[in-house]
Amino acid sequence: HVQLVESGGGSVQVGESLRLSCVASGYTYGYCMAWFRQAPGKEREGVAAIDSDGGTSVADSVKGRFTISRDGAKNAIVLQMGSLKPEDTGTYYCAADLLLMRPLDPSEYKYWGQGTQVTVS
Repeated sequence: HVQLVESGGGSVQVGESLRLSCVASGYTYGYCMAWFRQAPGKEREGVAAIDSDGGTSVADSVKGRFTISRDGAKNAIVLQMGSLKPEDTGTYYCAADLLLMRPLDPSEYKYWGQGTQVTVS
């Protein structure tokens, strides 16, 4: 059984940066891991995904501002967010599954964390 725990959310000003972390427990060898976000009243959307080889997919809305990476020693992934905008506000979720590709479709992922709130104003 895989458990995911996110941390690092908070309230920041426009243009500032935040670093989110997601630590996985359980067997995740070969798993693809990803970040999603959901604003109030909106559907959950993919932000970035990373596979076990370090290949990444990044949504166009955050490309050039957000970077996803793995911390293998901690069995974790990190989302480094820069040049934050008000539209980046939402609950950010970590997800994982044994996937061949790096989808940004939330329906592809089985395991989810509880989420961490990011507010940009």
